[in-house]
Formats: sequence, structure tokens, C-alpha cells
Amino acid sequence: MTIRIGKLSVLPALERPDLLAPCVAATLAELADKLPADAVGVAEIDPDLADTAAFCERYGVGLSESANCVVVTGRRDGESRYAACVVLATARADVNGVVRRQLDVRKASFAAMEAAVEQTAMEYGGITPIGLPARWPVFVDAAAAAAAQVVVGSGVRRSKLTLPGPALARLPGAVIIDGLAR
Repeated sequence: MTIRIGKLSVLPALERPDLLAPCVAATLAELADKLPADAVGVAEIDPDLADTAAFCERYGVGLSESANCVVVTGRRDGESRYAACVVLATARADVNGVVRRQLDVRKASFAAMEAAVEQTAMEYGGITPIGLPARWPVFVDAAAAAAAQVVVGSGVRRSKLTLPGPALARLPGAVIIDGLAR
């Protein structure tokens, strides 16, 4: 069954593994008991329009329906710590406040593109909270977790995932944080 989000035709994600990063497809298959197959959809997009503003404008998806997943890092005792932050596209993650405290580091920052790609095995501009390294926390803003439906990356730039906001709380490593976004 095909559904529509904005101008996008959405199919169950596992029916189109070619539109997912391999780690995303594997994690979705592993999460079948927590996320029913029809809960997570995928839609093919123009990879040149993967960035949030261009994507939302072209495909008629509201910024309040779109979520960004950013990779942040900090160091403590010589060890690099990574996390992902998921916030609605209408807001920004409080990296040097909330995220820094959650990671227990002196300073947190967005991970460099090369590091984010290497650590996640995903394409830059398509990073998603599904399929991240198991040791990473996934900080999810409470507003994103409360949204009826959110559109996020799929691990590749040529598609987007859609899932109910509450499903974000069932992802491995998920921590729902009120006030993560500002």
C-alpha cells in the first residue's frame, strides 16, 4: 500500500532496501518487533534536494514534519564520545548546553563531515537515527517524539524515511529530552 506525504509516494521501507543504507535496512529488520513493517516508510527523492530546506520546498513537506539528525562529538579523558540528536527542522539542537551535559564532556560540537560519515556508515546529508553504532546515545527532542509523523534521512541522500514520532523513542539508545531543541 502506498501512502503520500506532501508530494511523495511512500512505501514500506523494507520493500525498498535499495533506498536505504545497509546499516539502516539491517536495523529495521532487527526492530520488526518494536516497529511494525508498515510503520516506517521510504520515498525516493532527488539526492540534490536532500538538504532539509530544499527538500521541504520541493516535496511539499512542512518543516514541522521534517526532523534533522545531527552527529555531535566531544572528548573526555582522551576518549571521543559521539551521539546523534534528532530535532524538528523548525529548531536547532542545544549542542553546547543540553547535549554537552548529556555526553558529560567539557565541549560538544558537530562532528566533522568525514568523521560523521565514517562513524555512521551513512552518506552525509542522509544520516538517520536508525542504524547508528550501538554504543551511541540517540538524543530525541520531546517535540519530535510527540509528532504524529516525521520525515528523516534514510542513510543515503536519494531517499527519506517517514515514521511516527513516538517510534523514535523505541530506537536503540533513544533518550527523549524535553528542551533538547531551542
